[in-house]
Amino acid sequence: MIPLPAPNTMTRPYRGLSAQEADIDMTDEAAILEYIVGREVYRRTEWLLLSNGDNRALIEVRKESFEPLFSPVTEARVLAMPDRLVWIEDSETDVGNPTQLAFTALRHEREGADAYAVKGKFEHINVIWQPAPVTIIVTEVVPPEPAKLLEMAKLAVGFDEDLPPINLQLDTVDIRVMAADNPADNYLLPCRGSGVDLPADVTFLDTRPADRLDWTLIGCERSVQFHRHFYGDAPDQVDFCPNKRSETLEGDPLVLTKCCMLERGVEVRGNTAIVPWGNNLDEVRLALRLITGVGPLPEPKQIGSVFTP
Repeated sequence: MIPLPAPNTMTRPYRGLSAQEADIDMTDEAAILEYIVGREVYRRTEWLLLSNGDNRALIEVRKESFEPLFSPVTEARVLAMPDRLVWIEDSETDVGNPTQLAFTALRHEREGADAYAVKGKFEHINVIWQPAPVTIIVTEVVPPEPAKLLEMAKLAVGFDEDLPPINLQLDTVDIRVMAADNPADNYLLPCRGSGVDLPADVTFLDTRPADRLDWTLIGCERSVQFHRHFYGDAPDQVDFCPNKRSETLEGDPLVLTKCCMLERGVEVRGNTAIVPWGNNLDEVRLALRLITGVGPLPEPKQIGSVFTP
């Protein structure tokens, strides 16, 4: 017997769903199965969304073969009858993107429903089963704002269709809070890019000030190394390393963070993925794929002279 899908299951790509009108009683499971079994379907079809007026049912199918263009259904299971399926029309939703599909479904969540069928952008339709986005904590230093690592993660989630639905939650290491908790007459910050306004004099390490002042460094280990190189000693320091902060989070959540000691690539430690301070989008995307169990980035495939992921 075909097993029930795991939460967040959807057809990938959405051509795996065939939406069809059928003049049968969508509340009669036996009639649905009699209609489907033996019927030819496209070789990529995994789910059928059958409609009779406003009544819809979701069916999973097994086919005789994947080789011919069309093949008869040899086994079927009705996953959701009309009372357990929600139909949604939202022209802003990319139904091929798991996160968009899941959050659109959850905005229309109905008690007792398992399947959410969404007609979205470009009139495309997809269905998600029991949407349950995976929460990932993004630990990042602010300012600048918005938090760069969070924005990079949003971009990756927005186009990687292999990822599960993801709920990104920002956990900030706030320089302003650290300064308030550690009063000083002069603060040394790693770089001018922070754009922070503190109630004291602020000097920036990346300008390599000519004079070594009695300052408090709000920065990480790499900044201490630079300071030692410039001035021959280590300053008073308040460590703002987001990687170290992530180690203190309770409950062992999935975490995306960064560390200046990592110069390139991605490091995974348990449920935490670490990218470089100066990360790129591929590194952030890979980090998300690794901690969600999706795996490495797909290899490019060459079609003629054009490369596609």
